[in-house]
Order: sequence, then C-alpha cells, then structure tokens
Amino acid sequence: MLAFERHRRILDLLQFHGSLRTIEMASQLGVTDETIRKDFEALEKRGQLVRIHGGAIPQAKPGEELPLNDRQLICRAEKAAIARLAVERIQPNETIFIDASSTALTLTGYLPDFPLTILTNAHNVFTALEGRPNLDLICTGGLYDPRSRAYIGLLAETSLRRFHIHRMFFSGNGLDLGRGVSENNSRHAAFKERVIPRANDVVFLGDHTKLGQTAPFIFGQIEDLNCVITDSGADPDFVESLRQNDVEVLIA
Repeated sequence: MLAFERHRRILDLLQFHGSLRTIEMASQLGVTDETIRKDFEALEKRGQLVRIHGGAIPQAKPGEELPLNDRQLICRAEKAAIARLAVERIQPNETIFIDASSTALTLTGYLPDFPLTILTNAHNVFTALEGRPNLDLICTGGLYDPRSRAYIGLLAETSLRRFHIHRMFFSGNGLDLGRGVSENNSRHAAFKERVIPRANDVVFLGDHTKLGQTAPFIFGQIEDLNCVITDSGADPDFVESLRQNDVEVLIA
C-alpha cells in the first residue's frame, strides 16, 4: 500500500473511530509501527490529525476546543517536565491559582507537601487534590463546561473579587509575541482575563507547540506575563524575543 493510500485509510478510520492506536494501525495496514508513526507525523504537519502518546486523535476545527481527556494525551512528557519546573516557584502558605488547562492540571501531581491555598475553576484539579491535608481547596463555582470540566461565566468571574493570588499557573491555545495569549473558547478567555490582574506572579505553562500560535480570543498581552515555562523544543529565537520583552523564560 502506497503512503497516500495509507493516509487516506488512516483519516477514514480516524473519522469513524475518533482515535487510533499506532500498534493497531500497523497491524491492520501490514506495516511497521515506525511507518505508522511517520504517517501520523506527516498528517499532523498537514493539520489533519494530532499525535498523542501511542496514537492519534482528530485535529480540532478552528475555534473548537479538544476535550480534556484528549488534551491530556498530547505532549505528555513535555507537560510533566514543565509542571516539575513550575512547582519550584511555589512557597509555603501562598494562594495558588490553577486553571483548567491540561498542562496546569499536571501540576497537581507535583505540588510540594506544605501548606497552600489552591484556587481553581477546574473540576479535575479540585478532585485530584481532594484529601491533601496541607491544602485549602477553593473552587470558584459557576457555569459547568463538561468539555473542559471547568466552571466559567459570570459567577466564576465574580468570585475572584475576594482573592489575592500569589501565583497564577495557566495555559492557552496560543502565545504570540504581537497578539499575546489566546484561547479557542471566549468564556474561558474572559475568565482568565479576570484572574491575571489579581496575581503577583503570572506564569504561562506551554509546550513548544503553543508558541507562535494564535487562537480566536485574546485574553492577555506579553507584558502581562512574568514567566513562560516551556520545553526544549521551543524555538530559540522566540524564547530570546520573550526575554527581550522582560519575560522570564524557563526551559524544562
């Protein structure tokens, strides 16, 4: 089977099943795992799918947010490295905001074992940290978005008025030098825009695929950021431009 035939078959199966596993596709198409990985890479470069650990999922339509479960499978090693580096900024007794992004959710597995107040609008962050004796957990409440498993809307935004935040850990769909930080979802963007002015330390967590990208809804500018934590795949020129704009950049 020629490459273009495999690609067409892969996309047909992806549309039907919603996700594909590398090993299963190799067996079904009679090729090696490495061949399928190269096929997935070629299709991802054309914007026709997204590679995940062990397989692939469909590419989100413009302005559409992938479900949280799917986002957690993308760049897993990079997100873990970013999270491990991010928690080194945290000091005892601080109030920490963690957003509903898959990268920020990864922080929950690495939080230090000392007293903290955790403020979040993410249902999964709340449940992941439930039962930790040194943590005071506060959920914003609000309108529940099942796709992202997060609370948004006016009630969530209004609840922020009561809090002073030492550190805000968050992500987005894109970080562009000229346009700033952006989201696919307007209500998530509006919520994060309200959090930024209340935080002393505004920390963007984004793997290299987020850098240089722009989504439909802008919620912050480069000058709003204190720090960007990314991975070793980041474009060095982009990183240097951030630093020239007085943004601390840490490479995980």
